[in-house]
Amino acid sequence: MSTNKDKLVIFDTTLRDGEQSPGASMTKDEKIRIARMLERMRVDVIEAGFAIASQGDFEAVQAVAETIKDSRVCSLARAVGPDIIRAGEALKKANASRIHTFIATSPIHMQYKLQMQPEQVLEQAVAAVKHARQFTDDVEFSLEDGSRSEPEFMYRIIEAVIAAGAGTINIPDTVGYGEPAEYGAMFRRVIENVPNSDKAIFSTHCHNDLGLAVANSLSAVMNGVRQVECTINGLGERAGNASLEEIVMAVRTRQDVYPVETRIDASHIVPTSRLVSSITGFPVQPNKAIVGANAFAHESGIHQDGVLKHRETYEIMSAEDVGWGQNRLVLGKHSGRAAVKARYEELGVSFEDPAEFQLVFQRFKDLADKKHEIFDEDLQSILTGAEAPVEHYQLASLDVRSRSGSRPQAQLRLVIEGAEVSAEADGSGPVDATFKAIESVVNSKADLKLYSVNAVTQGTDSQGSVTVRLERDGRLVNGVGADTDILVASAQAYLDALNLLASGQRKHQGV
Repeated sequence: MSTNKDKLVIFDTTLRDGEQSPGASMTKDEKIRIARMLERMRVDVIEAGFAIASQGDFEAVQAVAETIKDSRVCSLARAVGPDIIRAGEALKKANASRIHTFIATSPIHMQYKLQMQPEQVLEQAVAAVKHARQFTDDVEFSLEDGSRSEPEFMYRIIEAVIAAGAGTINIPDTVGYGEPAEYGAMFRRVIENVPNSDKAIFSTHCHNDLGLAVANSLSAVMNGVRQVECTINGLGERAGNASLEEIVMAVRTRQDVYPVETRIDASHIVPTSRLVSSITGFPVQPNKAIVGANAFAHESGIHQDGVLKHRETYEIMSAEDVGWGQNRLVLGKHSGRAAVKARYEELGVSFEDPAEFQLVFQRFKDLADKKHEIFDEDLQSILTGAEAPVEHYQLASLDVRSRSGSRPQAQLRLVIEGAEVSAEADGSGPVDATFKAIESVVNSKADLKLYSVNAVTQGTDSQGSVTVRLERDGRLVNGVGADTDILVASAQAYLDALNLLASGQRKHQGV
């Protein structure tokens, strides 16, 4: 790495802001798995959650803080005492910690949401930073809705919180309203007009409502920002956040333009992307930059000819550099427990409970009987399935009949709290018939909001990964299922979602 460039701090908020995507919530164990991959990728700061939000969030932040050693672990906290105390408690055992406290500073937020005067907001911000410093020497302060805040007030509050002990100042584009030139210039003016701006690192946190999150973040970097807050796959509220993989690879690929460098090990980008997609049930679109299935595919004959002659004619970065084609140790039906367990450990997954590994290994053997080669993506899918909630509903058997010119019919047997029941229904398609058969006995009164199918790996024997999103009484859950039979996977995903609704667990539930 060159010595004449500034370090760009990569602050990953997949476990906090990414989790706020409707239906994308994660369990404690899932957060630990992702955090380990982020640590392996050498992410500088991992925002593990919002400790005050719930007991589950507190325990997840605490568990990540106790597990991660090489990245700084952060918890979000509003600029109020109970939030800050809770964050401090959750981070107590962290090797390196940060409290990220915030308050809204735009006129519209102060007037209508906070119902506070600017002077009250400034006073509360300063008090919050001082309070947070009692728990950690690393405090970040965010001006919520900063891109719509009045400049003079921003200068005053930033100067005051830096003096109070904030080492990082984040001016987020909370509602995705920013425009790259305008947003970057805002940072330049802030740095020039705040007398003690040299005592803090400035940060950007952009939302993608207008598709400008990455462009706004990079514009901010060109204007003095030295921390970017981002997420894997651009996950996040509404249209999402700035994508970590796009930020990192833009800076790495255009070293002739950007005056910064990161410490990220890009070879872990694709495996981490797939892990996050598997856990959240949010598939990655094929044409997504860096991590999409088509990101390094060439259909045009002209392009193919150019790449064969000299890769750089149509590829500005190497697929291998971001993890495509790596970590592809193939397992099969003859692989033993030691090999499977060792591969999981390489993927950041350990099993303290022998019974838990036995369940995972049995699912591995069942899958190995159906397909010749088991890839890392299959292992992640197996693990997600093994972490299912308490199963009120289980699939015993499924028989679907569909032929041209006739209406598809589904016959199935379910085990509902130990008792077996049969059901059948027809539908406009085989999946529709399957879901209607389930509902004929369950009567969940839930609305189907999303049905998505993706191949876990390549090949006609690939597992199909199905995501089913259900809503009931304002609560969203994502059920996931995987099988080499798409219809079985669909039934499993639907039942997984119903189990989540029945159990009240937060897995995949929106905050």
